[in-house]
Amino acid sequence: MIAHDRRPRGPQTADKPVTGCPTSDPAGDPAPRGGDPAPRPRVRRDNTERYQWEKNRVLLDEAGRRSTGGTEHDTGLETTDLRFHSEYDPIEADEDLAAALGLRIGTPLLRRIYWTTSRQRGAALSVSHSYLPYELAATNPALLDPANEPWPGGTQHQLFTLGIELDRIVDEVRARPPSRDEADLLDLAPGDPVLAVRKTSIDTDGRVVEVADVVFAGDRTELAYSTPLARWQR
Repeated sequence: MIAHDRRPRGPQTADKPVTGCPTSDPAGDPAPRGGDPAPRPRVRRDNTERYQWEKNRVLLDEAGRRSTGGTEHDTGLETTDLRFHSEYDPIEADEDLAAALGLRIGTPLLRRIYWTTSRQRGAALSVSHSYLPYELAATNPALLDPANEPWPGGTQHQLFTLGIELDRIVDEVRARPPSRDEADLLDLAPGDPVLAVRKTSIDTDGRVVEVADVVFAGDRTELAYSTPLARWQR
């Protein structure tokens, strides 16, 4: 990939089921496209609740972490309905990522590319490009090995193994046209937009420890947020 190219490469041949427990999806599934009998799953992602749920999950034992999963949480699908894909590679921080992570341009990073597909349909439910400072990730060599994916407890538990607790996560959301690879992977029709989320994870020392660019199909994704407000002093 060239610099600034956040598009995923082709799916890996080896698939692993994602761990997790199902939840209900009140929005229902979008209609099949092109005569395909399998519906295209919806994603409803309430990030205010989800990020706290992810943090609480970190403190569970391994069996407890393996019994829950983010994709199932967002879609209501069963674990057996899903295939998980991951790619790892070392890169150098370009201007954009260096600024986002508070690092120098050229700093080594670990890039992880994730997407999950339904076994009934090949379309990805979302595509995520996650970036960690390589030196930080290498503190636990297990974090450098894609064979350990899907990691029980996700990125927050991976950071926990490094002694890191997250204080807050900042999401920046925009709608845009998809790249050709994104349109293919997400099974988008011509003219369908994507929702692109830049997710910045900040630890309790105020340090940015992960930046992730997550792309969702705009025609079947709902992002929900709740922002607590300070009380007036009377």
